[in-house]
Amino acid sequence: MSNTSNFRDAIREAKTQTLIGPNVIANALPFVGGGLVLTALGTYGGLGVIRTNPGIFFPTFIGAMIMQLILFFVARNVAEKGNKGLALPLLATYGLLSGYTLSGIVFVALQTQGVGIQGIGIAALGCGVTFIVARQIGSNLSEQDGMALTKTISLGVIALVVVCLAQFAFAMFGVYTPSWLEIGISGLGVLLFVGVSVVDFYILPRTYSDDQYLPAALSMYLTYVNLFVFILRLLIALNGRD
Repeated sequence: MSNTSNFRDAIREAKTQTLIGPNVIANALPFVGGGLVLTALGTYGGLGVIRTNPGIFFPTFIGAMIMQLILFFVARNVAEKGNKGLALPLLATYGLLSGYTLSGIVFVALQTQGVGIQGIGIAALGCGVTFIVARQIGSNLSEQDGMALTKTISLGVIALVVVCLAQFAFAMFGVYTPSWLEIGISGLGVLLFVGVSVVDFYILPRTYSDDQYLPAALSMYLTYVNLFVFILRLLIALNGRD
């Protein structure tokens, strides 16, 4: 969810910008792929902890979330300053921590009848299809349509973050979202992050130059990780898990 701050910065910087980084997305893609591989490794490690030492998973999950939040701001700041030697290990660590925090929902998906490993595959495939379609649409948006879509999606993502934080807070006290509301929130999350993926192809080349591929990669990475999570949440909710 951290890319709400990315949105606000990007809107502010892109309002008067023409295309300044036509190749920044192409340059960023290998790092997005590498980050996703590290995330998969982190998820695998988290699943191992859940299966072998379930009692320690929750406290380590909370610690990983806090470290992940701190690392996001530190790594993004370092990457935007162009210090690639320091940014790369920070971003790699961020990817591993993201995977660890994802292992909880992946475990639930694996245990949910009707989701399982095929549901994880569907979520991954959905991200891939979204990338292909979003690239075509986002790269061809006009200035007016692109900025309008960016502002609309950013407001929606901010509202979604507030709702998800409220959900998490209620869950800490044993109050869980009813299945119909979870379906609605998850479906909205999927739609919003599909929109974010379109916006990325419009706004990143107007925000970053070609050699600023690391902050662009971080933005895209967050988009597809969040899309994956909300697709999984929707599949779990549709199959009767609260």
